[in-house]
Amino acid sequence: MFKNLFIILLLSSISFICFAADNRKLPLRDFFKNPAQTDFKVSYNGKYIASLRPWNERLNLFIQDISNERLPAGDIKQVTFLKDRNIGSYIWKGDNTLIYSKDFSGDENFHLYAIDIATGNAKDLTPFNDSRNEIFSTLETNSDTDILIKSNRRDKNTFDIYRLNVVTGTIKIVATNTGKLWQMLADHNGIVRIAIESDGKIGRMYSRNSNQEKFKEILEYDYTDNVIPLVFSGDNKYLYASSNIGRDKRAIVILDPNDGKEIRECFAHSEVDVDEIRFSPKRKKFLAAVYVTSQQQFHFFDAEAKKRINKIKTKLDNAQIGAGSSYNKNEDLFTYNITDDKGRAVYLYDQLKDKLTMLYDTDQYLPRNKLSNTRPIQYQARDGLTIHGYLTLPLHSSGTNLPVIVNPHGGPWNIRDTWGFNPAVQFLANRGYAVLQINYRGSHGYGKDFYRKSFRQWGLAMQDDITDGVKYLIDTKIADPTKIAIYGVSYGGYAALAGAAFTPELYACAIDVVGPSNLFTLLDTMPPYWSPVKQLWIERIGDPIRDKTLLEAISPVFHADKIKAPLLVAQGAKDPRVKRNESDQIVAALRKRGVEVEYIVKENEGHGFANEENRFELYAAMEKFLDRHILGNPPL
Repeated sequence: MFKNLFIILLLSSISFICFAADNRKLPLRDFFKNPAQTDFKVSYNGKYIASLRPWNERLNLFIQDISNERLPAGDIKQVTFLKDRNIGSYIWKGDNTLIYSKDFSGDENFHLYAIDIATGNAKDLTPFNDSRNEIFSTLETNSDTDILIKSNRRDKNTFDIYRLNVVTGTIKIVATNTGKLWQMLADHNGIVRIAIESDGKIGRMYSRNSNQEKFKEILEYDYTDNVIPLVFSGDNKYLYASSNIGRDKRAIVILDPNDGKEIRECFAHSEVDVDEIRFSPKRKKFLAAVYVTSQQQFHFFDAEAKKRINKIKTKLDNAQIGAGSSYNKNEDLFTYNITDDKGRAVYLYDQLKDKLTMLYDTDQYLPRNKLSNTRPIQYQARDGLTIHGYLTLPLHSSGTNLPVIVNPHGGPWNIRDTWGFNPAVQFLANRGYAVLQINYRGSHGYGKDFYRKSFRQWGLAMQDDITDGVKYLIDTKIADPTKIAIYGVSYGGYAALAGAAFTPELYACAIDVVGPSNLFTLLDTMPPYWSPVKQLWIERIGDPIRDKTLLEAISPVFHADKIKAPLLVAQGAKDPRVKRNESDQIVAALRKRGVEVEYIVKENEGHGFANEENRFELYAAMEKFLDRHILGNPPL
């Protein structure tokens, strides 16, 4: 009798422990569902806030009347009713018109639409077949009805700039692309003054003073240098740019747009590139430079802007203010994105009343006290290069001998991981995994030399940086060396395949989402509008003819015979950047050898999974896949 009672109590205790442990798991859908509200923007007159909110599983536009002290429960009105695809981005134009973009099943052929918030009438402003159209300049200080857009409607290989009247739909070309221009900049009067081109070896900057003139060359530089035109001064006489010519780290400089000469350096940082600024359209002043070390930082040039930001930070216990913000025409009503490693929030700040109102916080459904801390780390690569990254450990874990997910970012060159809220990272940590994010060589923001060290190093030194990060976790006893997986999206997906092929002893399994497997076909099938920068990609990756041996050596599909670990592959069928064939090739090669491959293809997705129901399916499959191959749990 006592023996039976003991067994019952023991089983009850085990059940309680299992229940308590399982209770720590937050619902998968709470990590990956469309946010209740996102992308807040204040109208010109300050009467409304627009935001994207879910309707029928898609993000649509809503407006909220914030006049007459109606926040936070003011009148809310839905203005779009899209069922097929999320709205990609949007802007206010004037007081009563919203301009939004939408593609078709992930093909990235975005159209621009105007909608009158009073009548609900919507118009496709760019009804051009098989073309990509994007907002180029809002002309917020120049016109109440016109915007500048870039479109490849004339030539699929290049983007021209057009002036578009959002009321009448009238469109007129104002800058014709020569075929090699990949970046342009307009001044505050809507004149497209600056253009950048590269032939893969040499970069050139061009300038002109009117939309009727031809561009003239004002600056030539090596392709490993970089000059990014940012904004014109308030009087349109000078150009603010981010430049690393004559220096390792990009700095904010003032250039003479007539001859390209650098007049003076405004701000530089010894550790990282500085390539963002804040500018006031109303006051026509350069407010601050923005840069990222382990976290985002501001260097202020304007006392009023500094005072405002510091006041908000004080009200929010020194929280990190994110890059995104919006404001009304008078610049006295602002929205600010606030972020930390455990969540995001958005606040409305009324400067005249010195009043701060919360509009949204992820803590409502992902409580911060149930999420994990993310901390910056650094280690030495095998050649002595310092590599920075971020490590997230499961909540309540011992911090040692943990199962690990290595999560290299995409890009690879125009992106880096930063400190902040990452739903996928927090989901994996919540499931008991340590997550390692690595800013391998070539990652954005670490200077010219760091960038150059990535050339022709896909699968080689760039992959070694990731491998060395894993070994760092093993050497410091954080990782259980038998329970390590690699997961990535885009270039991160390539790194996952490369890890499985080139260091098969390191990973128990791999997850590739829209990652290239064959660099020959990747380069051959780039979107036509990438043609102005295709040669630059070839110089950085390798030439398919001249460097045939290199590309064969670093393309995972040619080394499928070395892959032993189970693989999960996810692909959007309409992906214009990494075509479906990239995933088909590696899946076929592995299945031919009998290697386990789980393959998810979505016909209504492109470069990544944007639709909510597809995210749910992908991460549910990932959870089961990792549970089986890392934790050793059999499928239910």
